[in-house]
Amino acid sequence: MGLYYIYRKKELREIDRRIHYLQKRLPSLTVVSEKPSNHDQVFFGAWVTLETMDGEEITYRIVGADEIDTTGGLISLDSPLAKALLKKMLDDEIAVRHAEQETRYYITAIRY
Repeated sequence: MGLYYIYRKKELREIDRRIHYLQKRLPSLTVVSEKPSNHDQVFFGAWVTLETMDGEEITYRIVGADEIDTTGGLISLDSPLAKALLKKMLDDEIAVRHAEQETRYYITAIRY
């Protein structure tokens, strides 16, 4: 009984911490309900298909920091890749530096 109580108390503290975090974030959030007028340029919310130098295609969506899911292709607006993509156009080339290595991509598709 004692271990169960301690576990549940820790779980409650974690829930309280998450609620506090979300309450602080809510006033600063902005809902984006309209698509941008220029669909050939990368903005928040875009699905961007990139081609690597090896010819491999990968698709990412630029989302807020609270929505990231790398397995689902959702990357944070604050990530180096998203920062490199923002305001780029279809067929642009971008370079992203990872530690000692630079990776280049071509933008092959943008959709909203």
